[in-house]
Amino acid sequence: MKIKPSTNLLWPLLTVVVVVLLVALLGFFLLGHGDEVVQGEAEVTEYRVSAKVPGRVLKFFVKEGDRVAAGDTLCLLDVPDVRAKLQQAEAARAAAAAQNRKALSGTRAEQLQAAYEMWQKAKAGAEVMQKSYARVKTLHDQGVVATQKLDEATAQRDAAVATERAARSQYEMARNGARREDKEAAEALVEKAQGAIDEVQSYLKEAVLIAQTAGEVSEIYSKLGELVGAGAPIMSIAVTDDLWVTFQVREDKLEGLQVGQKCVGLVPALGSAEVPLTVTYMKDLGSYAAWKATKTTGDFDLKTFEVKAVPQTPVEGLRAGMTVLLKQ
Repeated sequence: MKIKPSTNLLWPLLTVVVVVLLVALLGFFLLGHGDEVVQGEAEVTEYRVSAKVPGRVLKFFVKEGDRVAAGDTLCLLDVPDVRAKLQQAEAARAAAAAQNRKALSGTRAEQLQAAYEMWQKAKAGAEVMQKSYARVKTLHDQGVVATQKLDEATAQRDAAVATERAARSQYEMARNGARREDKEAAEALVEKAQGAIDEVQSYLKEAVLIAQTAGEVSEIYSKLGELVGAGAPIMSIAVTDDLWVTFQVREDKLEGLQVGQKCVGLVPALGSAEVPLTVTYMKDLGSYAAWKATKTTGDFDLKTFEVKAVPQTPVEGLRAGMTVLLKQ
């Protein structure tokens, strides 16, 4: 008995094959040849606010999202160590100033009078010895006294004259006060102490952190009462006026994207608003960046370039992080 092949399974199988082929063809024509989208992201310049000296966060004057102008106070730190250094520097300046006044004012009146009296005493002694020498010399010339007596009188006179000169020098030094070099040294010590005070005061000013440029507080890292080290970032300020868009573009899509040329970006977050852009920067991302191998098709490898473009005019509502599509 001969069995005939059943047609109940043949037609469904053929139907499935036809449907798969149609879907494949439809996907090939609709998806395979669609335009590739070049997607970028809006970015802004940010700078971190930090202090030169360690301290404890005493007060915040802003919060995340606040707009600030250049010179606005952002944060206050408590820096007891710096205040202690300032007290030490001020005490050192006071001591140096006292030494300087002493050098400038000269010798006390009592000391000056005592030096003068000692000079007068030595002067009187020298005059007496001069008269004694004259008498002995006269007697020696007359042959009354021996030469030994004349030598002794001469030595005593010379010693008295030297003593008078020394006493006069002491008086002159007391009257003139400190030496010029000593006065200059005392003045230099005062200037040195003042320099130390100025340095500590500059550190003390760092306890009050201010905004260097206008922008928006994007993030605050420290907490109230937290101890922060020197140079540690406390918050970040986004300079919203310095905004640009960065695209990662494969080199076969670089046509029309040269430095100085204009292009148009679409911002989905702003209802696909068109933003006129000007290309300002292009750079090869290098071999580590994403690239597309096409050598298997007989072509060449396609590298990726970083392209930066700035809006030609300020765009209301455009913020860092928003997606921007390149209109081609």
